[in-house]
Amino acid sequence: MLNEVESAEVSNGDEEAQMISVSEEPPITAGDEVIQALREGVRLLPPQAVKDLLSIGVCVQCIFRLFGVHGHNYSCFSILQSNLYAVLGELIYLDKQILDNTSPKEYSIRHSSKDSEIEPPICSICLGILQFFYYDDKEQPVRKNCPHDLAASISEVVKTEGHQIDNFSFEVSIPPIIVENEQAVRYVKFYLKSVPPIIVENEQAVRFYMESKYGSEPWFHNTFRPECISVKDALKLYVVTPLAMSLDIQSSPSSFHVRLTYSHAKASSRTNFSEGIQDSKRRKAGEKMCSDTKKSLHGLLEDESSECCKLPLEKVSQPCSLSITCYRKPIYIGGRYLKYSRNVSQTRWIIDDERMGEASVEEIIGGTIRPMCRGDNYKFHAAGREDIDVRMLGSGRPFLVEVQNARIVPSEVAINDIEEKINNCKKVRVKSLKVVGTHGWALMREGEMEKQKQYAAIVWISRPLEDEDLQNICALKEMKISQKTPIRVLHRRSPLEREKIIHWMKIERLAESSQYFLLHLCTQAGTYIKEFVHGDLGRTYPNIGSILGCMAEILQLDVTDVKMDGFNTD
Repeated sequence: MLNEVESAEVSNGDEEAQMISVSEEPPITAGDEVIQALREGVRLLPPQAVKDLLSIGVCVQCIFRLFGVHGHNYSCFSILQSNLYAVLGELIYLDKQILDNTSPKEYSIRHSSKDSEIEPPICSICLGILQFFYYDDKEQPVRKNCPHDLAASISEVVKTEGHQIDNFSFEVSIPPIIVENEQAVRYVKFYLKSVPPIIVENEQAVRFYMESKYGSEPWFHNTFRPECISVKDALKLYVVTPLAMSLDIQSSPSSFHVRLTYSHAKASSRTNFSEGIQDSKRRKAGEKMCSDTKKSLHGLLEDESSECCKLPLEKVSQPCSLSITCYRKPIYIGGRYLKYSRNVSQTRWIIDDERMGEASVEEIIGGTIRPMCRGDNYKFHAAGREDIDVRMLGSGRPFLVEVQNARIVPSEVAINDIEEKINNCKKVRVKSLKVVGTHGWALMREGEMEKQKQYAAIVWISRPLEDEDLQNICALKEMKISQKTPIRVLHRRSPLEREKIIHWMKIERLAESSQYFLLHLCTQAGTYIKEFVHGDLGRTYPNIGSILGCMAEILQLDVTDVKMDGFNTD
């Protein structure tokens, strides 16, 4: 039959096509080369099959998709719906398949969404997605004439958000009712290669209908292929190029994403077949299906009256709802902070609606960075923490501020301005501030487990300090201690016993004092220093009191260094 169609077009096409271009003047507005390329792309399509698909509510874009027509159909955004129908109209007219003697011009006008007051039906396969017909966020129906119009709406959203971008990634999320159908096609073909593909619900039913009616035709298995491009990928091909032109940037892997999310009321409905396919997808590729799943597939093939293969298809009464969003993946700004106040917590601290401390490191740093990046929100991450009454001195503690959906990625000049603004606060300062990639987060997490920390503590003991005490303390290297969860944090931490290492210690005498001294020490990360000094009622052993053989209390504590080789911002 394919050869017959070709010969009919060769013998009759030249004369009648010439008459069409002169007398009928089909409403084709795209460039001649584009239309000619499109005509060539559909030249071998079987006219009666095309007419059948149109009659059961399949849109032109899905017809081209199912038959594997590519090229200008996707790449040229200037081809309107009317152009596509005009080309198909010529094809059907030349094959004498229109029973009411409708001319190509009348056919294209009748089916054109641009030129007719009667809107074309919502596609029974793509649910209007490839017709650019949808409900907006105000639940109002919107119909775009072409991909360029849809791209213009997307571009307006992006520009309204005010993102500073150099490129973009494009994402499409479509209702599961479409996704699962297309996945089912692939899995049926994989597991039952000798059986003609059957599709559940919309596209599956159309394929079954076409296979049952035209399966014996030579052209069917060559042109009506189950591995056709998906609705999602087809939409991307339609929209990405005009969107890139509208935004005047390139589409490429990017931290900035433009996302179209389609939803539909019918998406909640599922078939047992689709669920079975989803379950089998979790198996390793090449693994044999269980006998029950095979039986269900073969049973579906034999049951032509199954709901998922019933024709005519249920009329689609409403298109999908479309949500257009754009967002940037989190950016990370890292550095080291120093805290000079003993009344500033690391994070915001509220107890019974009462604020503890006068401020927090998190709010001082994150509250400055977020507005300058114009982000939606931020999260503060630090390599460990110090108590509110402990100062953070020396090289500072590594930190990252995760800014969510930042409209602006700050330049080096902007980073310097942020650092200067933070450092105007006398309680907290930052150093080595810079924009880091996600690797900074990984390095900080790794370094947090491996880091060493140095402290300086003012200690009181119940007897005078002897020279021998200085020598004994200084001689202790890589000393292991056992620490149970401190009493002061038992209300919020699990009761565990941990082994920690005190790498080294030394004592510095304080002038005109025999019972007060400055203890310098370097410990493994996670060591409770206050408890190591006073013993926490024996829950930390050994401790300074047990080593010196007297009572010991800590009066003040400072963190003087956090050693993290994996997170150097200098």
